[in-house]
Amino acid sequence: MSDPKGIWEFAEQFKKEHRLNVLINNAGCMVNKRELTGDGLEKNFATNTLGTYILTTVLLPLLEREDDPRVITVSSGGMLVQKLNVSDLQSGDVAFDGTMVYAQNKRQQVILTERWASVHPRVHFSSMHPGWADTPAVRTSMPDFYEKMKNRLRTEAQGADTVVWLAVSPAACKQASGQFFQDRLPVSTHLPLAQTKASPGDEEKLMQALEELSQQFKPR
Repeated sequence: MSDPKGIWEFAEQFKKEHRLNVLINNAGCMVNKRELTGDGLEKNFATNTLGTYILTTVLLPLLEREDDPRVITVSSGGMLVQKLNVSDLQSGDVAFDGTMVYAQNKRQQVILTERWASVHPRVHFSSMHPGWADTPAVRTSMPDFYEKMKNRLRTEAQGADTVVWLAVSPAACKQASGQFFQDRLPVSTHLPLAQTKASPGDEEKLMQALEELSQQFKPR
């Protein structure tokens, strides 16, 4: 998912051979030191944001052919502490903090979900926070957090519950498209009094930047 050209090639081939009813964007990473991919992209951004953008946009025409198509993007409650920053999408201008970069990527995913929902009414979009679950990624990427919280973390099945519900439940599609969910309920994407709402202009800049990057890696 950090290889944009590879995602393009996979998705284009997939479209020729398969139908698609539900897409779940779950793959992601939290790299705690700034690392560049072979394409020169910051790895967290490449995987969590650009990879999600390319895979979803390329597969949308396939989804739109089906009845009741859905896209679920697994975000994180960590995004609640981040306001969209379109001036430094690849985190090269300040001291690198992998946890905050990950949270910024998850904010970007929520905005992508909202924007897609507004222009693709045939598809039901949602993002969600699984809660803090005991997964290998949490253990390796956030070892201090894991040690403090390991006796209170959710199981993997508990973390996946809302993902599965959003993917298959008739009740899920009765909710407005584009919302952010936790425990099967839509919840706010901003904390009370937090100054984390982006302007429409900045959201549009995000979409334009991702489209431009996406096209750079489109196979010719």
